[in-house]
Amino acid sequence: EVQLQASGGGLVQAGGSLRLSCTASGITLSNYTMGWFRQAPGKEREFVASISRGGSTTSYSDSVKGRFTISRDNAKNTVYLQMNSLRPEDTAVYYCNANRGGANYWGQGTLVTVSS
Repeated sequence: EVQLQASGGGLVQAGGSLRLSCTASGITLSNYTMGWFRQAPGKEREFVASISRGGSTTSYSDSVKGRFTISRDNAKNTVYLQMNSLRPEDTAVYYCNANRGGANYWGQGTLVTVSS
């Protein structure tokens, strides 16, 4: 069974930082492009960041570029999202995603709440 366990969410004041982690079991993470997505209340899930299998290529949404950093440790089967300069509009449930062609897996989500 494939599981993506996301953690690290919580309540933080605007301007603060959080680091999310997503650890996989049942798959070898190095075979997958990894991504983070988020879903705010009443809104659709949106792309946040992605990282290639080897970690050499990253991509970010315009709303987080320069504030968030995605990274991965394939030896630990884990992907991270370092979030700095958080804003109230970053409040959402954050989901990690593993994608490899026709195989696509989602984690259970971790809640990030940024207070003003």
